[in-house]
Amino acid sequence: MQSLRKLYKIGHGPSSSHTMGPGFASEYVKNKYIDATHYKVTLYNSLALTGKGHLTDAIIIKTLSPKPVEILFNIDINRHPNYLVFDIYQDDALLDSISVRSIGGGDILYDKEENDIKHVYQEQSFDEIKLYCQTHELSLFDYVLKNESDILPFLTDIWTQMKETVQTGLKTEGLLPGDLKVVRKAKTLIDRAKANESDSQQQNRLVSAYAFAASEENGAGGVIVTAPTCGASGVLPALLYYLYKHKGIKEDKIIESIGIAGIIGNVIKHNATISGAVGGCQAEVGSACSMAAAAMAYIEDLSLDEIEYAAEIAMEHHLGLTCDPIDGYVQIPCIERNAVAAIRAINAASLAGFLTDTRKISFDMIVHTMYQTGLDMHPKYKETAEAGMAFFYKNKK
Repeated sequence: MQSLRKLYKIGHGPSSSHTMGPGFASEYVKNKYIDATHYKVTLYNSLALTGKGHLTDAIIIKTLSPKPVEILFNIDINRHPNYLVFDIYQDDALLDSISVRSIGGGDILYDKEENDIKHVYQEQSFDEIKLYCQTHELSLFDYVLKNESDILPFLTDIWTQMKETVQTGLKTEGLLPGDLKVVRKAKTLIDRAKANESDSQQQNRLVSAYAFAASEENGAGGVIVTAPTCGASGVLPALLYYLYKHKGIKEDKIIESIGIAGIIGNVIKHNATISGAVGGCQAEVGSACSMAAAAMAYIEDLSLDEIEYAAEIAMEHHLGLTCDPIDGYVQIPCIERNAVAAIRAINAASLAGFLTDTRKISFDMIVHTMYQTGLDMHPKYKETAEAGMAFFYKNKK
């Protein structure tokens, strides 16, 4: 598996696969062909159907500026769901054609170019990781440090940005950009907190507020952390910020838990997918919920088996979750969904704490199940805005 640096990325929303990935590819093309005079970029499938709402065309044009760019939209079910082709011109001459797959989390693969894929974790599954830890008497975080001894400063930067994203979202009001005119709700959730609320009500309100804050920043194109994607970037920060702010969890422990969550995300990314266009929202918010549940279990000093079970429960109960963003915006249902998943992560860790001895399903099994479910899911329900709420909302307007 790759470094945690390839999973967590700091950048602008609203979409890791539709904004970050195409932006990185555009930068590569621009630097490779400095003598180009203009470009033609064709977006395929999910990129074509929801690219406008995800600002795909905008980030490509901005990155390739000041050279002119023609954007084309196309559907070809034989190509990857997030596929784009750069035709690079010098006057009337076609210099090159570069085809790219945006595979989720901001990662991209070039069809005919050299791809930077370096594996720093030799274990391929959670079972292999667990066996290694047990054999060498390592904690899961010790395992992270053994493979990436210099990772702590990076994880610290990730935590710093998560905090800043939540804090910015909490104090920002108004409408999110786009035709939906979605009202920001994070500050309202905090302001309406009642002194007589029960502990569970207050917990749910606060965690939800923090998830809304981070997700609204993403929807507005603000700076966020892919955890593991932009569309799911509110889940892990919300949980960790709540534990830090209201439960007195020390930052050192929080930072270590981000490493634990990263291992869970890496296993999913390596063996399945974290892309909504490939696996539906189960691959994005479901993966984020698994990561957050594992982080919560680690913070509560649960065992390795209990950490695994927390991640498994979180994913199991997101199976089949579709990705149907209304008008292609990462706003509805994505923002609320991040809040629900953050609360579910707490519940998953709690269940794992007293049911682990009775479990039947491994984390690896649920990851494979999620991937197969995603492959079987109709393409209309995988970030195309052609079905589900996106379809019915459009037809009610």
